[in-house]
Amino acid sequence: MNNDMFTYIDQRGATRLANLCHLQSAEAGWWNDPETGKPLDLTPERFAQKLCLIHSEVSEAMEGHRKGIMDDLPHREMTEVELADAVIRIYDRAGRAGYDIVGAMLEKLEYNARRADHKLENRTAEGGKKC
Repeated sequence: MNNDMFTYIDQRGATRLANLCHLQSAEAGWWNDPETGKPLDLTPERFAQKLCLIHSEVSEAMEGHRKGIMDDLPHREMTEVELADAVIRIYDRAGRAGYDIVGAMLEKLEYNARRADHKLENRTAEGGKKC
């Protein structure tokens, strides 16, 4: 990947999308106690619960892929929509924690573009990283 590609990323738009995911989740009450309506603290247990929900979306994507299932959105494969659900949950979780997930992703992509162990010639060599 050409490092100039990073200059073309619309970080503001991506950040707005991430914020929208969290805002929509919060407005739907996913960060409030369903009985009292009070805001839920981001405890270590809740953190783990939210990570498990991300994992469950990835597992559902795998199930859709394995069975070749279409989604409830009839023009989309289940795999595609469940991966979208995983990203929505990631953005929601990151938004609740105040993480700059888009900035971290861009930094990580740029870092990975320079990593020797991510170069094809090194990955195909003896002992190189494999899929």
